[in-house]
Amino acid sequence: MALSEKIDPASIAPPAMTGSHHLAAELGETLKLAVPIALTQLGQIAMMTTDIALIGRFGSEAVAAASLAHTVYFVSFTFGMGLVSAVAPLAAQAFGARNPHRIRRSFRVGLWAALFIALPMMALSFRGEPILLMLGQSPVAAHLAQEYLLGLTWSILPALWFLAIRGFMSAVNRPEPILWITLAAIPANALLVYLLLYGAFGLPNLGLFGAGLATSIVNFGTLLAALWFVARRRPFRKFHALGHVWRIDWSLMRQLVVIGAPISISFLLEYGLFGAAGLLMGVISTTALAAHQIALQVAAILFMVPFGISIAATVRVGHAIGRRDASGVRRAGLVATWLGIAIGAALTLAVILSRFGIATIFLGESTDATAELSATLLLVGSTFFVADAIQTIAAGSLRGMNDTRLPLVFATISYWLIGFPCAWWLAFHTPLGAVGVWIGLSVGTAVYATLLLLRFRFLARKLDFQ
Repeated sequence: MALSEKIDPASIAPPAMTGSHHLAAELGETLKLAVPIALTQLGQIAMMTTDIALIGRFGSEAVAAASLAHTVYFVSFTFGMGLVSAVAPLAAQAFGARNPHRIRRSFRVGLWAALFIALPMMALSFRGEPILLMLGQSPVAAHLAQEYLLGLTWSILPALWFLAIRGFMSAVNRPEPILWITLAAIPANALLVYLLLYGAFGLPNLGLFGAGLATSIVNFGTLLAALWFVARRRPFRKFHALGHVWRIDWSLMRQLVVIGAPISISFLLEYGLFGAAGLLMGVISTTALAAHQIALQVAAILFMVPFGISIAATVRVGHAIGRRDASGVRRAGLVATWLGIAIGAALTLAVILSRFGIATIFLGESTDATAELSATLLLVGSTFFVADAIQTIAAGSLRGMNDTRLPLVFATISYWLIGFPCAWWLAFHTPLGAVGVWIGLSVGTAVYATLLLLRFRFLARKLDFQ
């Protein structure tokens, strides 16, 4: 019997919201999705921070090597993450259309796409040392980074499959299990990294390789837990999402690649911009580079909240597209954007007021130039934080409409034809220096956010399902 005959389609998606309370209802649905997703992302940052803190006891060379390893790892992983993120809009549109068979197919092609892209990504990470040497890194740092990568690289495939499961769960309005699994993984990861890094309780002392291996083991564990939810727990099991998983739906795979590949390249353009900004800071001074890293870490933490809203926007817009509800599309994008602006502004105000305290957290009770510059960059970054929230939410709304190719063009223009040249010129042709780099980042991000908002408004107004 076909899956669509086993499930009552009317039971898997709510009807379109009507009445005067529709904006409040949309806000509630968006928050229900965004909060657990944002907390999950913050949990991922907590695990990374724990790893660095434990590795830090090995000395500054180990920390530098771990940083280099993460750079190699995330360049490749970011590409895979963009591709797999296309599961969410495809499954959300199917959920809105009350098409359970297509929900399962969307999830299944996400798993296959993750497998196909993970293999070359792993090969790249296993060649991390020669890559780092080619980029001019010291032989000692490159060798230590490769040790870490030899353990960490095995986490790529389970991490990508975990993202595909998150996309499926979010699309059916149940993202909470991913949060529960991540919260459980934080202490498990810290304990296992400690045991394998230092060789405690009779286990071998594996050094940086052990730290990477511990993270991979934890990622396999989180994947198994997520698969258990998919296969055994309601409401996921009624979709039979793992049924006939060996079958590759090539037509839907092509659609996933068409949607996901531009997302991947956009992520890489953004990641590359901040990497290039770090290089500019290194040319300016060591103090500038250190202050930049502090401000960037704060920006990464703040970004997790609008990123959660962005995924919620993808799902909510996708639901409305699936049920052919043009007003619902506009409403979902509008509510998510204003929610992001409000939260982004509140977080930005908190950073402005506590910027000197934030610098103290990273640098201790210091009044040197690094602390002063860190506080200044956080103040300049206040415009960047809000613009970054808007751009990621607007991009998420467009993904819900399967619109990813023109946003890639926007990213190229905004980040590399406007943002980076502006950062370079202000840094080296005005007295602004490091501050000029962050002004350039803010300008490029603001242009990107504006273009994405205009694009969503244009497409939403054109929608006509009659």
